[in-house]
Amino acid sequence: MLRIEHGACDYQVFQRDERNEAVVNVSGVYHADTAGVVEAQIVKAGDLPRNWAEAGKAEGGRWQASVRLQTGGPYTLRFRLQHQPDEVVEIKEVLVGDLWVLAGQSNMEGVGDLVDVEQPHPLVHSYTMAESWEMAREPLHWLCCSMDSVHNPNGIAPGDEQHAEWHRTRNKGAGLGLPFAKAMVEATGVPVGLVPCAHGGTSMSQWSPDLVHLGGGSLYGSMLRRVKAVGGKVKGLLWYQGESDANPNDAPLFAERFTRLVESVRADFGDPNLPFYTVQIGRFVVAMPEEGELAWNQVQDMQRRLAEEIPNTAVVASIDLELDDLIHIGTQGLKRLGRRLANIALRELFGRSDIQRGPRLLEARLDNAEGTRIRVRFADVNGSLTAPGRVSGFSIRTAQHHPYRIIYKMEVDKVSPTDVLLHLTEPCPQNAFLWYGFGTDPYCNLTDEADMAVPVFAAVPIER
Repeated sequence: MLRIEHGACDYQVFQRDERNEAVVNVSGVYHADTAGVVEAQIVKAGDLPRNWAEAGKAEGGRWQASVRLQTGGPYTLRFRLQHQPDEVVEIKEVLVGDLWVLAGQSNMEGVGDLVDVEQPHPLVHSYTMAESWEMAREPLHWLCCSMDSVHNPNGIAPGDEQHAEWHRTRNKGAGLGLPFAKAMVEATGVPVGLVPCAHGGTSMSQWSPDLVHLGGGSLYGSMLRRVKAVGGKVKGLLWYQGESDANPNDAPLFAERFTRLVESVRADFGDPNLPFYTVQIGRFVVAMPEEGELAWNQVQDMQRRLAEEIPNTAVVASIDLELDDLIHIGTQGLKRLGRRLANIALRELFGRSDIQRGPRLLEARLDNAEGTRIRVRFADVNGSLTAPGRVSGFSIRTAQHHPYRIIYKMEVDKVSPTDVLLHLTEPCPQNAFLWYGFGTDPYCNLTDEADMAVPVFAAVPIER
């Protein structure tokens, strides 16, 4: 009897190489003593089956074969021994495309209501936390199914009754991964494989590469093991984390820890230019002391700045999106957020020069001789800036963060619609600073025509 043991399984997605191909190596066992040739047949959906062709050898009860696939699919791969042509094993729904890692904390894990979720797509598959491939569907993250103790410390097996109860009663778990992948497939035709690795409530310290020696006992070690399990190469990593570090103790260390994480991921994944796209943390509807609010803004501002300093990184904003609870982006907002990340990937990796990276602050400058109008300039805007209703989110503050309540009107400039004009009741004070999204629960509503939102920024000097 011919059996496959290693190399590929149903619904697996293989990372394409620079030639838009993937080499799939498969091995297994057979019950015979004779040596011989292994043949393979490749069947692509919608095409006529290829002829059987030599693909490997069988000897001593073991066999191995290798086939080369073009980007696309789904493929069915069939294998047989040349001297036993009637005994065939096959692997179905195989794709060749791009693999993306989903990592970070709860907003990446997905806590959106499981209502009107993104629907599956035949060219988007997921490597489940139970270590199997399947068509991607919400929710993607099932920590309780993980073999790694960092996600499943009680070691509850997937067949346990507790799992069945979780599956029957779960009502939260929508994320941004599936909307991102569908947007990519619909724009490029290239299949996508997702590798969920996120875990809610986790800090940069818990994601530290220094813990890799713990293997599945650490977040970083678990992520690295899962990447190796899907072939060791991925197209990029999507990262959404920072809420757990937005406090007075950890915020000052965020830039150093994040930079180290990016460097380590690129080294351990074997790609010094690996795309690393992040989400700026959004709102938190909770009362906290001023030092806590400032730490929240500090992390947001560092995320914005680091995306300009570290090559092959980018950040998208989430500050304008609705929540499903006090801190988690809602299901419909996560759909928008996934498409925002896809816009970045399409521009940076697929040459879509018609898509800009999204509004990026250039400067804030007094715009008239009286000092009663400020022009806020942005670059990388898709078309014009826009807002539902009146523009909101800007504030002018002292060096000690106290507000000057002097803005009576905020508007997109009709002549130069990538700029915002702030009209003041009196001349702007000396040593004043401009903020967008001050505090943990601001109302910010400024986007561009591609729905890329203006990110939070803190304490920007107002030029004269």
